[in-house]
Amino acid sequence: MKLVRLLNLVVVAVLVLAAAYVYKIKFESTQQAQYVAKLRQDIRAEHDAVAALRAEWSQLDSPGRIQGIVERHFALKPVDVTQFDGFDHLPGRPVEVVSPDVADPIGAVIESLHDDLPTGSMKGRAH
Repeated sequence: MKLVRLLNLVVVAVLVLAAAYVYKIKFESTQQAQYVAKLRQDIRAEHDAVAALRAEWSQLDSPGRIQGIVERHFALKPVDVTQFDGFDHLPGRPVEVVSPDVADPIGAVIESLHDDLPTGSMKGRAH
């Protein structure tokens, strides 16, 4: 009889421990579900923020708005057709070729340039 009673007591203890373990698992799963729901809410909020920023960017980036700002702050004129020139008016390649044994071929070409060439960066340069 004592053995049956001890066995019943052990079974009851195991059942109580199993119930406590199941409750612990249920509690942890509820916490995880709440965490997932909060993450989804945060993700939705971030998506909404990104959508708002994209809408603001498209408004700021609109050509009409930029055109108005440019007209207000800059005195720009439209490009005239006479501002461009054809390829036939470009200067030809230099006849002088730097020898391959020069240590700095670009420097040698720059040193060989004369002040009468129509380059804006070379005006007034002393040799």
